[in-house]
Amino acid sequence: MKRMLEGFCQVLRILLGAMTAILAIPVGMQVIARYTGMIPVYLWTEELATFIFVWVVMIGSMIAVWEGTHFDVRVTPDASRPLTIFLQQGVVFLLIGCFALLFAWYGLEYARFGALQRSVMMQANKLVTFISVPIAGAVWAIFAFYRLAETFSNYRASRKVTS
Repeated sequence: MKRMLEGFCQVLRILLGAMTAILAIPVGMQVIARYTGMIPVYLWTEELATFIFVWVVMIGSMIAVWEGTHFDVRVTPDASRPLTIFLQQGVVFLLIGCFALLFAWYGLEYARFGALQRSVMMQANKLVTFISVPIAGAVWAIFAFYRLAETFSNYRASRKVTS
């Protein structure tokens, strides 16, 4: 299971790199058009950059949950005892997983709302970006609950060693 999830995360990393590189194109066109007058001002580039940026943020957040580099606040000092480590990490992953499920569930309605809209300049269906919300929530939940199970497994293994 871990190899499959790590493989999926590697695909996300490659996709993130590609989308970030692609993002440079419409942004570069905007800058050149705005400050040099060498090319006409294309308003669709702003919409395209926004669409790509939304996906870059969502994919980056998925990777952050897998790698454990997401934002979390520690109100207690780093623990050295296995039970304290399990409680610290377990609570974080449990909360992320629960939040992710809510994000995925309510994100479906948000995506349905986006499916009814079109962007102004490109006339693209906004489902293209709105669907990123429930997808991100589902991936966060999978990653967070896997990490929670891994944390529990590590705790159980540490108890066997000390017994």
